[in-house]
Amino acid sequence: MAINFQAVFCGVRCVKALVIVMIKTPLCEMLGIEYPIFQGGMAHISDGRLAAAVSNGGGLGIIAAGNAPKEYVCEQINIARSLTDKPFGVNIMLMSPHADDIAKLVADMRVSVVTTGAGNPAKYIASWKEAGIHVIPVVAAASMAKLMERLGVCAVISEGGESGGHIGDMNSMVLIPMICDAVKLPVIAAGGIADGRGLAAAFMLGACGVQMGTRFLSADECNIHPAYKEKILKASDRCTIITGKRLGHPVRSLRTPFSRNYEKMEYSGITDDELEAFAVGSLRKAVVEGDPENGCFLAGQTAAMVTKYQPAGEIVREVTEEAAAILKGASKWVK
Repeated sequence: MAINFQAVFCGVRCVKALVIVMIKTPLCEMLGIEYPIFQGGMAHISDGRLAAAVSNGGGLGIIAAGNAPKEYVCEQINIARSLTDKPFGVNIMLMSPHADDIAKLVADMRVSVVTTGAGNPAKYIASWKEAGIHVIPVVAAASMAKLMERLGVCAVISEGGESGGHIGDMNSMVLIPMICDAVKLPVIAAGGIADGRGLAAAFMLGACGVQMGTRFLSADECNIHPAYKEKILKASDRCTIITGKRLGHPVRSLRTPFSRNYEKMEYSGITDDELEAFAVGSLRKAVVEGDPENGCFLAGQTAAMVTKYQPAGEIVREVTEEAAAILKGASKWVK
């Protein structure tokens, strides 16, 4: 009997699509997204183009405000809106000197979602909610999650110390279920997640979605220097280092001459101001110049799991497909 391979192939594709559609969580309905996957807001990296690509792929793209002025953030919001009609967000680092300006800007421009980090967003929440914005802070402790719930946010991002950039003390495996137990809000898991296994595990820990940053560094639409992407693809399981503990804001990045020198300086006799000055501009040197000696290449421990270049939308779909297959086969462990 002759086999119509084209029909078989089309059937496989239909089954895949059906499986993907079945992964729906309250997060998808709340935000109007197809898949419960956020792209992390990475300073100097997560721009309007990347955010739009992730949103077009069915996830939630996020623009990082970082330390940038409101003019830059406004430009990136307009870029994203020119490339997608899907929801996207803006991440505001509350330590930024421009935080007040950007808080007002996102309300005026009525972005769909605001995520926050490096501080308490309490003074902005009312105005954001009045503008119809979904407010989703990043938290690194159950106590902070409880406070955010009392202030009326719609969800929280539980970020473990495996993530890149500024990190907390607790690892995701412990932090996620603690926060899920502490609040009735939807919880998005972050830190140490880069594939479908991480998404499936996050569901089992009580989360209803994930945020990934490092995985999107290899996306075609990510604007980082090619040398930065190459470092991510060549990373090993012991590729990252934590610096900045002395100053009270630890940061995870790739092991490079810069990060090793910084670590040595932390335990030397230099002043805190001198230590701060040493790091000024180092992230830009990595992102824009790809400077192997003086750049700070932020990345999470999952860098070793990132093995290929691909479009952002393909990353979203691939992670979802992997999770669907894992969850579908999980019954083999339960008798």
